[in-house]
Amino acid sequence: MSSQSTAPRRPHRPGRGGPMAPGEKAADFKGAIRQLLQYIGKYKVRIFFVLAFAVASTVFMIVGPRILGNATTEIFNGLMNQITGAGDGINFGAVAQTLLTLLCIYVISACFGYAQSFLMTGVSMNVAYRMRREISEKIQHLPFSYYDTTTNGEVLSRLTNDVDTITMTLNQSLTQIITSITQLIGILVMMFSINLTMTLVALCVVPVSALFILLVVRHSQPYFKRQQDYLGHVNGHIEEMYGSHVVVKAFNGEEKSERAFRRFNDNLYTAGWKSQFFSGLMQPVMTFIGNAGFVAICILGGWFAIQGVISVGDIQAFTQYVRQFTMPIQQVANISNVLQAAAAAAERVFAFLAEKEEVPESEHPITVNTGREPDTELNVHIRGSVQFAHVKFGYTPEKTIIHDFCAQIAPGQKVAIVGPTGAGKTTIVKLLMRFYDVTEGAILVDGYDIRDFKRSDLRSLFGMVLQDTWLYNASIADNIRYGRQDATDEEVRAAARSAQVDHFVRTLPGGYDMVLNEEASNVSQGQKQLLTIARAILADPQILILDEATSSVDTRTEILIQKAMDNLMRGRTSFIIAHRLSTIRDADLILVMNGGDIVEQGTHDELMAKGGFYANLYNSQFANLQEA
Repeated sequence: MSSQSTAPRRPHRPGRGGPMAPGEKAADFKGAIRQLLQYIGKYKVRIFFVLAFAVASTVFMIVGPRILGNATTEIFNGLMNQITGAGDGINFGAVAQTLLTLLCIYVISACFGYAQSFLMTGVSMNVAYRMRREISEKIQHLPFSYYDTTTNGEVLSRLTNDVDTITMTLNQSLTQIITSITQLIGILVMMFSINLTMTLVALCVVPVSALFILLVVRHSQPYFKRQQDYLGHVNGHIEEMYGSHVVVKAFNGEEKSERAFRRFNDNLYTAGWKSQFFSGLMQPVMTFIGNAGFVAICILGGWFAIQGVISVGDIQAFTQYVRQFTMPIQQVANISNVLQAAAAAAERVFAFLAEKEEVPESEHPITVNTGREPDTELNVHIRGSVQFAHVKFGYTPEKTIIHDFCAQIAPGQKVAIVGPTGAGKTTIVKLLMRFYDVTEGAILVDGYDIRDFKRSDLRSLFGMVLQDTWLYNASIADNIRYGRQDATDEEVRAAARSAQVDHFVRTLPGGYDMVLNEEASNVSQGQKQLLTIARAILADPQILILDEATSSVDTRTEILIQKAMDNLMRGRTSFIIAHRLSTIRDADLILVMNGGDIVEQGTHDELMAKGGFYANLYNSQFANLQEA
């Protein structure tokens, strides 16, 4: 839309509208997790089996080392019997039976693990699919006021980053929490069942490890935060300089840009090096502490074995459990951070889904008659008269933009809306299209309040050509056909000819089949404007809205387009938002706006004869052109 839009915009906040910052936390962690659990409650039966299979898989895995210890004990006793001659040698049958049992246990554990992983993947994908579908549907039902106060990146972040964070958490962390807790409890039970004293010695490693982790985190956290801050500065600087590359070159700002980048990059390097150094200490020191505890366990276990307190197989099993004991603790610590991020993502998603939607449609809406049926009370043929009846509107309750707008437009009239920047011209168009609802008064089309139409039916009456062009990543033919999906190729070409764009398209590689890139930068701004005009021509609407539609083309092309527009507007009600007053001299009615009100209205000659606001505005533009 043009610069007349006076809707307030929320300032961009760091960390919003992009990937969630590491360590970002929910304002209400418990509430967000509770909402997420309620949301996935639909899948509670499958989640119950997921948890049951996860516990079963972990239990079978924990029993393995103890059974393997029995095989070790059997082999050790057999060897000792051979050495001392006190009995038979190794009982390979018993060893084989034990190992076969162990194999079966591991196979069962793997089957349970696969089953829980398969079920949980299905649940997480269903949740992601459902969540994205609901967000997509929500996007279609949110009022325009939401998008006027929210950045596009922030909305897209809900659909991509936040849902991905939730999905990964459900798919990995939920079962990992259960398996880690089960492992922790199960390993402790098995260790205590083997030997109480050795278990207490092994547990001494826990507080030492926790103390070291606390110290490392306390020293490394500030550097991690600085790293993220400086990374944001680097990315922002690169994006800003790349987006304004032409300006930087034109004003010889390369050296200044390079100095700024070097400063940000040096700070990022320092913070990144220190943060990685401290976090890098974690693994070797934890390994050292774990090995020290492991050595103590081996010495104590050897002493107990000599004393005959425990068997060699039990020592082997115990050392395996000690090795495994710290793993679930580390996993739970890591999961806590993941849960914080998931809670923050869930909070953002549910807050978006809870946003207030557009005013509901009328219970008995008026439908637009296509001309094939006789008019009825709720099915009418629109001829194109428009009435603004004491319209009052403000984007916020505190500030009224349109105070008392009254106008009567007959079918087929060519109406120009003019005025200085900020007068409310584009706001009137937004109200007419029902992007916003009026605060007071009414807008009538053929005598029917536009609030009595379905929004889709109402907007199908209008064809819009805006100052800001919009084309998408598809062929030129598809972009023109966007105005009417069932149009034939010949109708597309006819619309292009009317918009004076057919010759240009034929010179392109691929012609109408040439695909525009994502930014539509492989055609010029003026050519893009011509394509949007062709799209409006193809739509064949009853009412036209032209927001400075020829502002991006040269004078010669503008004359050609103006002829096409005259043909298009013949017999149709047309609203033209104009900045260059010379382009609307032949309008049937000119509405002159200032400060949200109509201060004058009439034809060009009538308004010039009055010598009022319009005349001053027109003469000032003419004087500026003369000076130029």
